[in-house]
Amino acid sequence: MTLKSRITDDMKTALKAGDKERLKVVRLLLADIKRVEVDTRKDLDDAGTLTVIEKAVKQRRDSIEQYEKGGRDDLAAIEQAELEVLESYLPEPLDDASLDALIEKVIGDTGAESIRDMGKVMAAIKAEAAGRADMGAVGARVKARLA
Repeated sequence: MTLKSRITDDMKTALKAGDKERLKVVRLLLADIKRVEVDTRKDLDDAGTLTVIEKAVKQRRDSIEQYEKGGRDDLAAIEQAELEVLESYLPEPLDDASLDALIEKVIGDTGAESIRDMGKVMAAIKAEAAGRADMGAVGARVKARLA
């Protein structure tokens, strides 16, 4: 079962169960997926769907941070609930040890020696760790390792 069909099935389940909050988030996610498909004029595979989900997760995290800074804990709580629904579609995140091992493996495979090789290292890591690690944090680790 593809990720997109799983999300569609979850929408139907939430609709039948009367779970309005989950239904709202899943419908927004499906609308984002459909928008990307219309813009690119092709159906998204699991990797493309995962990219859309990651973008939605990042938006929710940024919103939570902004709401908390502004003292709007009520709105932050709503965003947090949406974030939890979206994160249920992401694969299991990598722990620190696995992430470090992946970085070392990719650096060895690509033959990276300096910070100039960071682009090809990050491209290889993104292919393997898509949805399982925050690429901003990974970039900082790779930079520290190559510096």
